[in-house]
Amino acid sequence: MKSISILGCGWLGRPLAVKLLSEGFRVNGSTTTEEKLNQLKQEGIHSWLIKTEATGVVGDWDGFIENADWLLVNIPPAMKKNGSANFVASMQKLCAQIEQSGIQKIILVSSTSVFQDIHQTFTEADVPNPDAENGQALYQVEQIFQNIASAKTTIIRFGGLIGNDRHPVKFLSGRTGIPAPKSVVNLIHLEDCIGIISAVIQGDFCGEVLHGVSAFHPTREAYYTQKAIELNLPIPIFNTNDCFIGKTINSQKLSAQLGYTFLKPEL
Repeated sequence: MKSISILGCGWLGRPLAVKLLSEGFRVNGSTTTEEKLNQLKQEGIHSWLIKTEATGVVGDWDGFIENADWLLVNIPPAMKKNGSANFVASMQKLCAQIEQSGIQKIILVSSTSVFQDIHQTFTEADVPNPDAENGQALYQVEQIFQNIASAKTTIIRFGGLIGNDRHPVKFLSGRTGIPAPKSVVNLIHLEDCIGIISAVIQGDFCGEVLHGVSAFHPTREAYYTQKAIELNLPIPIFNTNDCFIGKTINSQKLSAQLGYTFLKPEL
């Protein structure tokens, strides 16, 4: 029986854990609260209280990682004062812990925010030059994980995350003066996030960088207007004088090398 330890069983990690359980994996999942710990246990996930802090890893790390074939790290930068700096420091401590643990295969969940928002199509071959604080922190962390000598890390950069209970149009609905109407969307559905991670594990796809973004790239204005109509929400009003055109993320490596076919190609 293959085993995976999922560090961070939140919006993505928890349904991923359930999916891998159904595929016959032994799954260890971590959370930072007692309440969520019990929820994970009820779903058959071996659950651990683990916190990654700038001073080190707090919790029974050895028990969490014991006999794991894969470690998935799914911890976003904190959106608070000094959050990015603390995030990088905590990931440095985590990587030091990983090097002592004997784990050899890692998946790091990252984001397309590692790329600057300019009018360019980015592939996995392009070197990031992030212009936002969170993107800078994530790119630093990517490099830290790639430098772990004892393990191979596959980095998956997901685009904007959507799911049945989560859609950015709900945040934009009814607002006015929204910028960048001509920029395109770079999104991915939760089902495809799970599908891609599962495919990486099943295909033993180690030491690579992948972009997880649907090839569906309408403009922001066209997409969010249509979604608001479909969901019977107030239509977002964009600033049509704003001619900024941002980035497009290319994910062709998924199909070319991993053989992955998107479950939700249009969102």
